[in-house]
Amino acid sequence: MVNREQVEFFRENGFLRLKQVYTPEEMAAMSEDMDYIIRTYADWNAAWRGPWRKEYLKEEEESKATLVAIHEIQHYSAAWARAIVNPRLADALAALLDSDAVEFHHSTLHAKPPDAGAPFPMHQDMPFYPHEDGRYLDTLVHLDPADELSGCIKFLAGSHKLGPLEHIMGPGISPHLPTDRYRLEDAVSVPAQPGDVVVFSIWTIHGSAVNHSGRWRRIVRVGYRDPHNRQVGGQALGRPGIIVKGVRPKVEGQEVDVYGNWNPGK
Repeated sequence: MVNREQVEFFRENGFLRLKQVYTPEEMAAMSEDMDYIIRTYADWNAAWRGPWRKEYLKEEEESKATLVAIHEIQHYSAAWARAIVNPRLADALAALLDSDAVEFHHSTLHAKPPDAGAPFPMHQDMPFYPHEDGRYLDTLVHLDPADELSGCIKFLAGSHKLGPLEHIMGPGISPHLPTDRYRLEDAVSVPAQPGDVVVFSIWTIHGSAVNHSGRWRRIVRVGYRDPHNRQVGGQALGRPGIIVKGVRPKVEGQEVDVYGNWNPGK
């Protein structure tokens, strides 16, 4: 799935687009199930909040900016349960992590509705599920075409080399970086097509603009890690993930008992 040049590109820039990871048949099932999940279960009031919005949204956009979200898609759809363990993706992630084992961590829908899809400020994903080190990859599974008009993902190339950064946080404020130092206009756009997966480091700074396209921009973020990399807080803390590549290594203090109960260690 990835060659040496792609691995080197990822190591230098902190992100990589993988083309057509999923077949048209897989995508049809995943898209149909996602439509049902959005109609039936998803949160339509998930847009991020904070003072950064005045930099990203015009006054007329502020009131209608909408984000549709839901966690753990595999709990709602067999097609998505198969998608997260896709062997083509798992092989690519193992190469990028330089690891014999890859562990699934979580999945989250981020869907921007037509002409009202909310933006994301520049941030790292680290504050949402911090880990001891950088051996963690987020992937964006694209269900729809994503381009400049629809608010595709944008990265500050090489920013993963900065390591974890202090974010602006507080009540009613989604974690983000200072807007005057980390600007969306300085970021590299990564357009993608349905079936593509964009991979990036938990430390890579990224964001996206408003969806002005008149069509949906549905993306599912799926997180994976080297099983040696311990989580220290946040989403899905203390929960074992499915091993999608290799076998779970023996890590001192990190145990799963015969009943599946998890001791993640300290």
